[in-house]
Amino acid sequence: MLNKLQFEIPMEDATVRIDKWIAGHAPGITRTAAQRLCDENMVLVCGKAVGKNYKLRPGDMLEVTIPAPQELDIAPQDIPLEIIYQDSDLLVVNKPKGMVVHPAAGNYDGTMVNALLHHCKGDLSGINGVIRPGIVHRIDKNTSGLLIVAKNDKAHTALAAQIKAHTFTRIYETVVYGNVKQDSGTIDAPIGRHPTNRKKMCVIEKNSRNAVTHFEVLARYNGFTHLLCRLETGRTHQIRVHLAYIGHPVAGDEVYGPKKVIKSLEGQCLHARVIGFIHPTTGEYLEFTSDLPNYFIDFLNTLRQ
Repeated sequence: MLNKLQFEIPMEDATVRIDKWIAGHAPGITRTAAQRLCDENMVLVCGKAVGKNYKLRPGDMLEVTIPAPQELDIAPQDIPLEIIYQDSDLLVVNKPKGMVVHPAAGNYDGTMVNALLHHCKGDLSGINGVIRPGIVHRIDKNTSGLLIVAKNDKAHTALAAQIKAHTFTRIYETVVYGNVKQDSGTIDAPIGRHPTNRKKMCVIEKNSRNAVTHFEVLARYNGFTHLLCRLETGRTHQIRVHLAYIGHPVAGDEVYGPKKVIKSLEGQCLHARVIGFIHPTTGEYLEFTSDLPNYFIDFLNTLRQ
């Protein structure tokens, strides 16, 4: 079944490229996916198909057709999941460190999606396509903590809209290098793809998206600081990039941290601690908290000693 989204372009969005605009306004659609839809004539402006580089005009009537999800060739796998909450619309999962969220090159099985396909019997939203069924947002392989999964497109669209409107609560805890002098603060710096290393993100003005992270100090140790971070936006690697940008990279971060990595952490010391949202069907605000995992507690104990 095809899903059609319709928009009227406001005055302030004139001259914006259509692929960029769709990625910013259509829930669950990346810029790459928007470009593919344009190439497949799934994007109409005032009834006519346009290319991905079309510049929008005020009053344009935009229709985006999202094709029905393809038949999955990703195998369901009976992998244990720590489910914090579940109903007919969604589930909240506590992801362990080291688990990849969705299949990608080098990780086509053993992922969260493989486990979800088994647990939900394929009953997952299709907005994010074949590779990412049900995935409303993601956390990195070596980040632990809470993740929300949509079981149907209605729930997915509603949850994605909350993330876009910054009403979706996402709070992390992390340990960073150095002494963060401010007790609290806000990092407001745009994030985009690194110009020379395509596997990294960075703070950059060109071809970037606004990114805002709020932080507060929970404790200070010799050479390290324990922080609580609240996401206002949700860009790729946002907390890791922002904290490295202010000179306090996340402990154990092999990508944005110092060359001498704390091997015992096996990746960044970053945990998605709290998640909160308005339930797409009941309208009730729900909030869930995940205990700090053992690797995080052990590291804090080491620092205290």
